[in-house]
Amino acid sequence: MSVLVLAENPKGTFKKPAFEAVHYGHLTAKALGADCIALVLGAVDNPAQLGEYGASKVIHLGDNNFDSYDSKRYLAAVTQVAKQTGSNVVVLNHSSTGKSLSGGLAVTLDAGVVSGVNSIPSTDNGFSVKKNVFSGKAVAEVSIISDNKVLSLMGNSIPPKQVGSAAPVETLQVELPQASTTVTGQNTVAGVVPLPEAELVVSAGRGMKGPENWGIIEDLANVLGATTACSRPVADTGWRPHHEHVGQTGVAIRPNLYIAAGISGAIQHLAGVNSSKTIVVINKDPEAPFFKAADYGVCADLFDVVPALTEAIKNFKASN
Repeated sequence: MSVLVLAENPKGTFKKPAFEAVHYGHLTAKALGADCIALVLGAVDNPAQLGEYGASKVIHLGDNNFDSYDSKRYLAAVTQVAKQTGSNVVVLNHSSTGKSLSGGLAVTLDAGVVSGVNSIPSTDNGFSVKKNVFSGKAVAEVSIISDNKVLSLMGNSIPPKQVGSAAPVETLQVELPQASTTVTGQNTVAGVVPLPEAELVVSAGRGMKGPENWGIIEDLANVLGATTACSRPVADTGWRPHHEHVGQTGVAIRPNLYIAAGISGAIQHLAGVNSSKTIVVINKDPEAPFFKAADYGVCADLFDVVPALTEAIKNFKASN
């Protein structure tokens, strides 16, 4: 019995989500009295480093069949490796890759699947995991009674911790189907932490009055080392790119700190951000619904507060 973790490696590099998934797999394996095995598909510099986050060994299938994502090939590889290693629990990130694989793995492995888990499985009475439901308004505890299980881990749920050292790296033989897609090019945002991975996020809405004022938001984000985001109306009007849109119809995030300036806090927006650990709201409307969800609220003009906050943080950093 073992726990198999698919460690994603976009552009041949491990990022925080891979370490989160492996450490989660390690903690799950520990609860089950099993081993944690990491699976890496495609070229990567140092697969052995996953041992530092709890993998007892790493299976690396590094050929060019995995240079670009193809759901058929990834599904076939994960399924065959799970069967060859005797893994009855498969852990994925709750990413676009994990979402596209989880249903197929449930079929090929005859497994129960729970998407978006945010806690270590409980094994006191069977096998159960917790996840947020109803747009984060409640927590469901889901029992999986099948022998095989597939879990996708919500980002920023389990902090990755270094608990070991470099792991041995092995390879296995798998049979892959013909590719179903051909990737002719990719357009990706470079130089910023993607929103699902960000621990600090500074967001703004229509209260900014226009795209020409966005500099104060970027200044605050830069001094904090944060990623910028926006509400849907801002993205729809073209003030900001759509990849910054957070909310029910955009990107769902759960950073350690979410600062919202000039956002009223409609339910659709709250659904994508209310799992944030700390929410700070800046709005001059005392009736803004976002204040009800905020940990800290500043009822004042954002054009006064945001620059002042930026300067205060700069001064604090300069003196510490």
